[in-house]
Amino acid sequence: MDNATIKLKIMQRLNKLASFDYDNLHDWQIVEAFNKASVDWPRRQLHGTNLSKTGDEQSKRRIDDLQVLLRKYPLDMKKEDCYFGSIEWPEDYFEYKRVSFKGKTDCCERNKFVLYLVEEGNIDVLLNDSLRSPDFKWGQALVTLANNTVKIWTNNEFDVKDAVFHYYKQPTRVEWLGVSNPYTGVASTVEVESEFKDDIVELLIDETVKILAGDTEYGSAHQIADKSVESNN
Repeated sequence: MDNATIKLKIMQRLNKLASFDYDNLHDWQIVEAFNKASVDWPRRQLHGTNLSKTGDEQSKRRIDDLQVLLRKYPLDMKKEDCYFGSIEWPEDYFEYKRVSFKGKTDCCERNKFVLYLVEEGNIDVLLNDSLRSPDFKWGQALVTLANNTVKIWTNNEFDVKDAVFHYYKQPTRVEWLGVSNPYTGVASTVEVESEFKDDIVELLIDETVKILAGDTEYGSAHQIADKSVESNN
């Protein structure tokens, strides 16, 4: 959906197409609210409601809605005591999905591993747990995230190669040609549209209206938009 259509829909839902009700909105306010909505909405979808699945896995709709944000990032790993740590981190990181890698010992190589994302604070306990500690034979290892670093824990049993970080990236921030960025004061020289498909943009429009209505104390529009966003998830 192009930015002009997004603006038209937002103004329509705020009852500003043919009136001067409430506060007048500047274009930069609409862009800022839409970009906030583009972060708030995915965060809610990625939040799981059970212990075994995250929100993005709870339905085919979730998978389809969020797949546009999935990325792969090859990791350059450095060996440390008991683990291999990544040297770099993707700048557009949003949320963890999984890590894949190949394990290697002096005698052989293994392509498939089951990695368990665990707490950094519990790693000493887990490394000494015979059922959960890294094991080349059983094809399992532990992974933690700390200080923008991916750590693959091997307990010095094997080496890590060809590691890949699978993650959700930050949603692309939309830009309107000629509209100033409120944080830098610099006017955009390009038109950047939302990467989400049109039905998701409709939800983001409602989310944007909810934000703007709250900012301008437009109670009825806030309630309508809030109900529309939640009922269509």
